[in-house]
Amino acid sequence: IQLVESGGGLVQPGGSLTLSCVTSGFDFGDSYMSWVRQGPGKGVEWLSRIGYDNSVTHYADSVRGRFVISRDNSKNTLYLRLNRLNTEDTAMYYCAKPKSRSSTSVARADYFAWGQGTQVTVSS
Repeated sequence: IQLVESGGGLVQPGGSLTLSCVTSGFDFGDSYMSWVRQGPGKGVEWLSRIGYDNSVTHYADSVRGRFVISRDNSKNTLYLRLNRLNTEDTAMYYCAKPKSRSSTSVARADYFAWGQGTQVTVSS
C-alpha cells in the first residue's frame, strides 16, 4: 500500500489549499479513507473520513464546515479542501487507510497505512 500526499504549503490566514493523496497497491474504490493531522507539539488529530464514494463523509467538529473531503476513484486519489484556514490549522497532514469504516482513531495501529505527510503552514 502506498499513499503519497501533496499540495501543502504556506498560506495566509483565511486562505485555502487543496491536498491530494495518490494511492496504489490496494483497491481504492473499495476502501474507506481518512485524513489526520499533527500540529507542532501536538498529538495526532483525526479530521475526516469518506466512504466508497462522495456520498458518505464525516468530519471532526474542529473542521466541519471548513474542510471538504472528496475522492476520485478513477484516479485512485483522495482530496481534502481546506478553507478559511487559521494558524491552528498549521500541521503535517496525512491521508490514511483505516481498518474500520467507522474509525476516528488517531493510533497508527488502527490503520493499514499512512502517507508521508504534507506540511501546511498558516501564517501572515
